[in-house]
Amino acid sequence: MKRFLRWNLRPLTSKLDTPAQSAYNVGIMSSQYTIRSIPSTLDDALRQRAKKENKSLNTVVIESLMQNLELDSKPIRHHDLDFLINSWQEDPEFDKAQADHQTIDEEMWK
Repeated sequence: MKRFLRWNLRPLTSKLDTPAQSAYNVGIMSSQYTIRSIPSTLDDALRQRAKKENKSLNTVVIESLMQNLELDSKPIRHHDLDFLINSWQEDPEFDKAQADHQTIDEEMWK
């Protein structure tokens, strides 16, 4: 009996367990988290929102984190063309050259 118990109580992290762990992670491209000690009020609120919005709990949690960290609502501010703001100047010569390009050559389209 003692011999059987020693064999049965081998560590769970053996060489045989490694392929199973690798198979579990195949195709997972992003990070995964395990969050412990979730308060029941938070759990209830997240589950209610998921049900109300017909989304998975995972999706609701990610959206809530993104929104709380303001990662989804921050507009991207570009400054590369700011120098052009309010710099338009009327140019009659440009308008004349542009007008020449607006005419259609009927012979070309026959």
